[in-house]
Amino acid sequence: MTSETSNTDMDQWLDRKLDELLPDKLKTIDEARTPSMAIIATKGTLDWAYPPFILASTSAALGWDTSVFFTFYGLLLLKKDLSDAKVSPLGNPAMPMKMPFGPKWFQNFDWPMPNLLMAGVPGFEKVATGLMKKTFKNKGVATVEELRELCIEADVKMIACQMTVDVFGFDQSEFIPEVTDYVGATYFLPVAKDADICLFI
Repeated sequence: MTSETSNTDMDQWLDRKLDELLPDKLKTIDEARTPSMAIIATKGTLDWAYPPFILASTSAALGWDTSVFFTFYGLLLLKKDLSDAKVSPLGNPAMPMKMPFGPKWFQNFDWPMPNLLMAGVPGFEKVATGLMKKTFKNKGVATVEELRELCIEADVKMIACQMTVDVFGFDQSEFIPEVTDYVGATYFLPVAKDADICLFI
């Protein structure tokens, strides 16, 4: 048997062994790895405040590494006081307008609200915000503040966009102390690239 033949046999044997062992080894490594999720939160209205906090708190509850990058109007969700968060039904045709009080037939009725009415009636945004908060409370849904607190307790990484802070003239003292970093997109994009799930909200 020549040396070349011996090497060929050895290569074939190694190939067979790798084919046998590698899939199980890769599966073991994958099962031991902690999944991760990255969320980019860009909106600060009451209705858009719920998705990032619900998804982040759920992800963290599953034991995943979770990071949320708050940029542009989403940065408002990191402010100490969230009581200013409102919902704007204007230009939001998918938003149902149902009443959270009264008899069942009254609550189940869809109230069509034309944009002209929503734009022209003073205080309509405040009314819509109140109705949404009441509806969520009636259904047992946690408040935005409670969901954010759940995220904090679950060690969700709250990351603020430094460019947005600068552009809007905010001071870091206006935000909750749990914000881990004030950084730019250059920092967060590699986090998003390596995440198993990346969501833009």
